[in-house]
Amino acid sequence: MTTSRALTALTEHRHYAYRGCAPDPDQPTQSAADPDLPLDAWGISTIDGGQEPGERLDHQRRAIDICHRCPVLAACAAYANTEIPGGGLVEPDGIWGGQKSLERHRALIDRRSAVPVPAEPAAPPAGRLEAAGAPTKLAVLRALARETDAELVAYRAGMDLRTANWHRAALCTLLGLDKETASRDDLLAAAIQHKILPARTRIVPDGRWPIAAAPTTDGTRQRRLAPSRPIQLAIPGLPDYPRTTPTPAPAPAAAPRRHLALVTRAVRTVPLLLPVRTLEARAA
Repeated sequence: MTTSRALTALTEHRHYAYRGCAPDPDQPTQSAADPDLPLDAWGISTIDGGQEPGERLDHQRRAIDICHRCPVLAACAAYANTEIPGGGLVEPDGIWGGQKSLERHRALIDRRSAVPVPAEPAAPPAGRLEAAGAPTKLAVLRALARETDAELVAYRAGMDLRTANWHRAALCTLLGLDKETASRDDLLAAAIQHKILPARTRIVPDGRWPIAAAPTTDGTRQRRLAPSRPIQLAIPGLPDYPRTTPTPAPAPAAAPRRHLALVTRAVRTVPLLLPVRTLEARAA
């Protein structure tokens, strides 16, 4: 509330004329609530030579007692505790709203030094939570809990790498996370919080890398968001992973010496034919 509005609310209060610190009609220097109490009790003493400490404290105590019975106590305190544009209280001295000057200044310091409490993040709408629990996205979440490598996540979810990465970014949006900064752990924790994954889900630890920074074929996006993370190798040209759990293949027959095998993390053997001349040159 601004100072002018607070002052208007006080002076236009329907009981303002009956305030305890109003002057007595017969004795303008005395309080209307207590004719034996001078109005100086609420402000700075105007008595020549000042007052004795004991008398001054007694007057302040009596003034505060009257304030606590005053019909405009709340409006008076609200006005006296407003801040002027340059800083400080609009009424830095005297007793206002049943508070001494020192009490109001301490309250001002506490307000300025108080640490704001962060607001709780709003829960995503029910429609988004339902979409996050769709079978394909649930498969990605389950795979993310078991694997940290993007290709293995796609393999376990039964989809290609590009589709799995798209679902991970979509899940961040559906669960109210910032896909540029949210980590894998953040995404899985949000899924557990909203009961998309069971609370007993075991999560393989990883790191605080952005979940949407999945490696592409050249790793450009990953380097931009997480420059210190090692770039995972994506092998172009391989067929998409099957959508069903693969059955173990029979042991391959012994290959000629001119063949080498490249074994991926998914235990797939891809024979790569090397020219015989190259082997002979190296043997020489």
